[in-house]
Amino acid sequence: MLGYHVPAPDQAMIISGGNSGEGGLPFRIVVGHGTWVLPLFRRTSFLTLAMREATVVEDCVSQQGITLSVRAVIAFKVGSDNASIAAAAQRFLANQNQMDELTGQIFAGHLRSIVGSMTVEAIIRERQTLAENVLDASKVEMARIGLAVDSLQIQSIDDKGSGYIKALAAPHQATVNQAAQIAQAAADQASAMARQESDRNQAEYARQTAVARAQYQAEIDIAQQKASQAGPLAAAQAQQAVLAEQALVAQKNAELREAQLIAEVIKPAQAEAERIRTLAEAQAAATRLSAEAAAAENGIALDQAIIAQLPDLVRAAASGLNGANVTVLDGAQGLNGAVASLAGQGLTILESVRKGLGSSAVEGGSSPALG
Repeated sequence: MLGYHVPAPDQAMIISGGNSGEGGLPFRIVVGHGTWVLPLFRRTSFLTLAMREATVVEDCVSQQGITLSVRAVIAFKVGSDNASIAAAAQRFLANQNQMDELTGQIFAGHLRSIVGSMTVEAIIRERQTLAENVLDASKVEMARIGLAVDSLQIQSIDDKGSGYIKALAAPHQATVNQAAQIAQAAADQASAMARQESDRNQAEYARQTAVARAQYQAEIDIAQQKASQAGPLAAAQAQQAVLAEQALVAQKNAELREAQLIAEVIKPAQAEAERIRTLAEAQAAATRLSAEAAAAENGIALDQAIIAQLPDLVRAAASGLNGANVTVLDGAQGLNGAVASLAGQGLTILESVRKGLGSSAVEGGSSPALG
């Protein structure tokens, strides 16, 4: 019965038996696809193409004679070409774990050889160069058995307690420690500065937050006060408007009352005062006229009184001539002149008396009676 076989993606299928070989090989290699295999007359085997790993821990002697324990890890696999698969299949198909052991032995030998040609300082400083040299030295031998190396890593190098590596590392370690301490001090200083800056920033943020909160609270308080005072303020404004209107009304009432007082009191008072003044002026005029009339009457009476007594006055003056030795030069005419002179003196006396009496009347307010 026929059988159909398919290798896994990381496998190579080896078909042996009969005339199944190709290219001078005693078997046929199938990779990446399946094929029909005739049972009983053909044999099917599978060779892993997956990545494998071998660990090498080898004591090596350096160029200075220092024994070093070197640990390395090799990552390898069967080559992907038919020649490599055929070489690996002929050597490892029956026991594929031998690939790890043989690879470790190959690399251990080349590792001892390369380490012996180098100083400890070079091995430590140039670990990658050591790995590349060992890898180059092993490629040909590994290819001969159908294996391809992907990488070689030197994991550790130890001087087996001699202290050589530690002594080599001491100055560098001291420098490193010093640099580390300086770096740590700088880091601590930077950290302290960062903390201080952070504290300042936090304090400033807290201050700004407090200020903003206080401002917000003040705005809220003002708004609440405005809201709480809105009613009383509106009432006060309304009351103020009422008072203003009442004041306007009171002013109008005052103006009206003033007009009423002017009309009822001041105007009548002014009119009464004008009437009294007019009456007073009229009374004064009447008094003056009466006084003038009285004065005129008194004057007439005085004149009459003086005139009535004038003959006595003239007689008295003439009596003074009685018995006087008077010579009349021009006769009757001279006598008439003397008489006329006596009459003229009487008139003069009359005028003087009138003036004297008039002055006394004015000063005393009354006229004395003659008699």
